[in-house]
Amino acid sequence: MEIIDLHEDLAFSSFYYNVYNETGQSSIEKLKSFDKSIIFSAVFPHIKIHGQKTKFIPLMDVMLEQFKLYYRISSDYKINIIEDKILNGINFLISMEGTDILNEPEDVIILKRLGLRSIGLTWNYDTKFAASCYSKKDYGLTGHGEDLISICNKNNIIIDLAHASKKTILEASSVTERPVIDSHTNVSALKNHKRNIDDESIKAITETDGVIGLTGIKETLKNGSIYDIIENINYVGDNYGWRHVSIGTDFLGMNDTPDNFNSILDIVKLRDFLGEHFYDVVYKNAFRVLSSNLNI
Repeated sequence: MEIIDLHEDLAFSSFYYNVYNETGQSSIEKLKSFDKSIIFSAVFPHIKIHGQKTKFIPLMDVMLEQFKLYYRISSDYKINIIEDKILNGINFLISMEGTDILNEPEDVIILKRLGLRSIGLTWNYDTKFAASCYSKKDYGLTGHGEDLISICNKNNIIIDLAHASKKTILEASSVTERPVIDSHTNVSALKNHKRNIDDESIKAITETDGVIGLTGIKETLKNGSIYDIIENINYVGDNYGWRHVSIGTDFLGMNDTPDNFNSILDIVKLRDFLGEHFYDVVYKNAFRVLSSNLNI
């Protein structure tokens, strides 16, 4: 069985858990169950600061430790880090969650040399590149953000619009020359949540020939079960085309999991609900966007 998961937090979670073989949402041992897996492996370059209000601070050292973690796992377990080829077994596609660590658009070229192949324009904080879904004033894509997209398009780096504001999604989708993704989200028509996206945003992403990664983040689901994930999948597929539906679990990045969808192994349960669409949703659609961006 082949799968693509558009978002897992293996590196950040390695600070707290054994991501090699500890039982839980995902691990190297669990991923070995699949004939081929492509895991968008997040770099989350922040530390948590506690005070009157908890906040996250981007740090270069934290980012570098997470890059090194992926290379360490790659060496220990003979896992392929995707640069210009995809192999059977486990493949890591290194992705960055947010642009907080970047000083200027050209910095992304240096990160590509470290192995980066996908970047989110925002996390939960506004940056000089784009407004986030939690922005108090949605200013959308900035000039720096437009330059960043252009550089990524030319250098085979996937643009991820997860966590982005509505205006950012619409503007980024209008200027990109390659398909974009929203790696882990759900549909606001089904559950009103700031991390979910509306129909206009879904339409904009699909018009780039991109994909929406429907997710297991429990608070973005109506009742917090696998049936809600299926409802979101069907909503996008039935209304915007089944070539635009994918999976971005957010495993290892959430404290609680949906009922009956507790680990990456549970992705096989989607087969009973999706029938002929199953392979497209769990692999083929995301692979099309990946190969279109990376030219592989």
